Amino acid sequence: MEETELIRKRFAELAQRSYSKGQFTFTSFCGMSELSIFYEERKNLEYARPKVYGGYDDSERSVVRFGSPEELGYEEDFPIDMIEISPVAEKFADDLTHRDFLGALMSMGIERELLGDIIVTGKKAFVFCLNRISDYIIDNMTSVKHTMVNLRKAEITELGNVYHGFEKEKQVQVASDRCDAVISKVYNISRNAALEYFRQKKVFVNGRYTENTSLVLKEGDMVTVRGFGRFKLLKIGGLSRKGRLNLTVGE
Repeated sequence: MEETELIRKRFAELAQRSYSKGQFTFTSFCGMSELSIFYEERKNLEYARPKVYGGYDDSERSVVRFGSPEELGYEEDFPIDMIEISPVAEKFADDLTHRDFLGALMSMGIERELLGDIIVTGKKAFVFCLNRISDYIIDNMTSVKHTMVNLRKAEITELGNVYHGFEKEKQVQVASDRCDAVISKVYNISRNAALEYFRQKKVFVNGRYTENTSLVLKEGDMVTVRGFGRFKLLKIGGLSRKGRLNLTVGE
């Protein structure tokens, strides 16, 4: 509870500073729990025109900016850089995971709040970070596990050539479009097991923590279940012969 209040206070302070001084203010990267607190408080912060962005569409970890170009009369980009990390010799590179890249960064003494999402595609990764540490990462990271790597700043447009949001799409049939029913089917777990994740505060919909097991999902909703990952409800189709809903989800 004390940590939650500190996070609320930090959001309020940044909003007030932006409003009173007429300048943009930014958080560090916020995880799902912090973003849930932000969304709970958003109505109280709207006077400072907050915006959430993590460097690309559908980002999980994001920065909150207070202030808008319309109100302040100028524009200021989010202080986010994207770094491409690729093996020096792809043929001999290890099969590296998200955990491997994150571990290599953390071993450099970089705090998690300075890092956004890490997108692993093939043998390389794209890392989002606050721009004040991007040069440090590029100058000092030489390997991930046993794989020697090259690093460079990349443009967000490059991400679209290799990353399309989800590795795969799949169709599932559910009794209803309730959140607990969809989670149960997508991750092939029992309804009771799905309910336990709600009780453990591990379910987030569009960045917001939810305890509402009967929440009706809509097309475009992003669902995160800690321990499993996340999926996006891409399409709600018609009914099957047995009266079940046909859904298309991206994972």
